[in-house]
Amino acid sequence: MKDTNPPSPPAEPPRPARNKGKLTGPKPPLRPGHVWSIRAKLQLERRTRDLALFNLAIDSKLRGCDLVALRVDDVAPNGYAVDRATVRQSKTGRPVRFELTEVTRHSLDDYLRATGRGPGQCLFPGRRGPDAHLTTRQYARLVSEWVSGIGPDPLKYATHSMRRTKATLIYRRTGNLRAVQLLLGHQKN
Repeated sequence: MKDTNPPSPPAEPPRPARNKGKLTGPKPPLRPGHVWSIRAKLQLERRTRDLALFNLAIDSKLRGCDLVALRVDDVAPNGYAVDRATVRQSKTGRPVRFELTEVTRHSLDDYLRATGRGPGQCLFPGRRGPDAHLTTRQYARLVSEWVSGIGPDPLKYATHSMRRTKATLIYRRTGNLRAVQLLLGHQKN
């Protein structure tokens, strides 16, 4: 039998992997020293929005998509930050309750006073329009900038590091894994 099919062209060289040279896997939480350094740096530079966003990210333990989508009503319904807030997570649809520390409430109040943001508006507006929130990509860039500003490798930390920071601290102090799961809004499995 004779093969009448023409020979196939030579295969193209494989393109490099999209994650070549990048750290993959779970990102570690920030250490308490990192949190203190970032807060101090943002305060010295008088970056009220970034300080409020950073403090809220640490305290709320929300995913990046839920954090940037917050509205003023969620954390400051009467014009000033509340002690506790409840937010429905977009991934699970379940409400998660979190406490805002005094430092976070103060930074949020300063930010709201400086910007004049009110009920019904996005807490952290983005560049896409007057009522569009900050994108998760913009938030990721900010996290990278904050981390690189204090020294550690910005590729080692990501937005999920912010979510894990306080949860890890609570687990180390209490050893209660179930409590941490509830704080993060995880279901019982």
